[in-house]
Amino acid sequence: MPALIIDHLSFSWPDGSPALEDVSGVFGTRRTGLVGRNGSGKSTLLRLATGELTPTSGSVTATGDIAFLPQDLTLDGTTRVADLLGVRAPLDAVRAIADGDASPSRFDEVGDDWDVEARAHAALAEAGIPPEALDKRVGQLSGGEAMLVALTGIRFRRADITLLDEPTNNLDRDARSRVHGLISAWRGALVVVSHDLDLLELMDDTAELYRGEIAVFGGPYSAWRAHLADQQNAAAQAEIDAKKVLAREKRQRIELETKLSRRARSGRKAADSMPKILANAKKNAAEVTAGRVRGEAAGKEEEARAALDAAGRLKRSDDVVALDLPDPGIAAGRRIATIGDGEREWIVQGPERVALIGPNGAGKTTLLTELLTGQSPHSALHVDAVGYLSQRPDNNDDRSAFDLIRSVALGQRDAAIRNRLARFLIRGDQADRPLSTLSGGERFRTAIAQLLLAEPAPQVLVLDEPTNNLDVDTAGQLVEALRTYRGAAIIVSHDDAFLRRWQPDLVLELRNGSLREAELT
Repeated sequence: MPALIIDHLSFSWPDGSPALEDVSGVFGTRRTGLVGRNGSGKSTLLRLATGELTPTSGSVTATGDIAFLPQDLTLDGTTRVADLLGVRAPLDAVRAIADGDASPSRFDEVGDDWDVEARAHAALAEAGIPPEALDKRVGQLSGGEAMLVALTGIRFRRADITLLDEPTNNLDRDARSRVHGLISAWRGALVVVSHDLDLLELMDDTAELYRGEIAVFGGPYSAWRAHLADQQNAAAQAEIDAKKVLAREKRQRIELETKLSRRARSGRKAADSMPKILANAKKNAAEVTAGRVRGEAAGKEEEARAALDAAGRLKRSDDVVALDLPDPGIAAGRRIATIGDGEREWIVQGPERVALIGPNGAGKTTLLTELLTGQSPHSALHVDAVGYLSQRPDNNDDRSAFDLIRSVALGQRDAAIRNRLARFLIRGDQADRPLSTLSGGERFRTAIAQLLLAEPAPQVLVLDEPTNNLDVDTAGQLVEALRTYRGAAIIVSHDDAFLRRWQPDLVLELRNGSLREAELT
């Protein structure tokens, strides 16, 4: 049975820029990982499904009520955990009745939910949150705990359909593991947009939003990637075969024209020695035959050309981000940074790569801030040209990507700026649209472009969770670029897959205010 039916759905932003065009597809009642390139419209599709946005045309039909956890979830720190779980009213009523309040309104608020506190405690415990957190305010929780409570609240509602947009962004290893556990036991239709490969492996199905279609594959992400690779290999071979057939048909048509030309010359010579009426009859018959043969040859060539076009359409030629990092010319022995906690310190020299890991709330971002500002007596940068990418780039405003890059790429011509933006897949009208209308991935790519296209080129990159909001392919391009970067890099990340591919020279774990050398798992 379908849970969501997407029927010729289109949506454009207020400035007329299209976000989705004539998209159709069906999501079932199982757990589905929704993947696609940044800017393909995944988050917009979820917002349309919830009714937060109104389609320009087409429709979304749901077979039940929908719960939604957005990518840019912001929580009021004064909100109680009981509110996030959706149990505030019956919980307060049960407690008031226990204290002697017998007013009918209290009993109406409870209904049949007399065990609400026990159920809420059990739900929190399953998420790894202590029961006493039920009476806390969100501001008293870590970011990871707040996300887990929000997710638990959605699960507690038991909605027919749940939509999650990047639920593990910014979460440490422990919180990610708990989210994975919650989703493994999820009941009901679930659609998850994520670049978390471990999370995508928990899905029953994988759906790809690609060129206006939602194609669903029965299996987790790795199986879908293998299937897609097989498809593309088959399409590539089909294209090779079709090119050979077309070349053969062209060659045979040329050979046929040569034969027909020779026959025509022989016919004209023979006509000189026969009666005119007989010569004309033979000429007409030869022309009819030649026309029929030419038509058959042209038809075969056209069929071969059509087969080649069809094979070419099956073969993907997706654009990729071209991250060509500048060479700042750092000497191997150049002192770049000092990182310490008051008891120990580490010296970063030359083009060294340092990964900073640790649980949410340990102070990793604070340590980066101290590095950048020089406010700490234990950690400091010793170079002037620094490229910093914050965890949540502050570019969600009315400026355009072009304006943002022009402010840092001093002396560059407008055409050169647009060409360089195009390498980050920010092209045409996209470059001139307000950043607030771009997808999370597009805004993040713009922030990376602002960092890498600045002049002078940075001698050290300081990146806080750089793979957030990036699709899997773009994240792969980023890690490959960072592996060949000839400057220093200090990166905070919870993305173990990214860090393993990057292969840092030094891994420092920050926990309880102390730094120690660690190994990647």
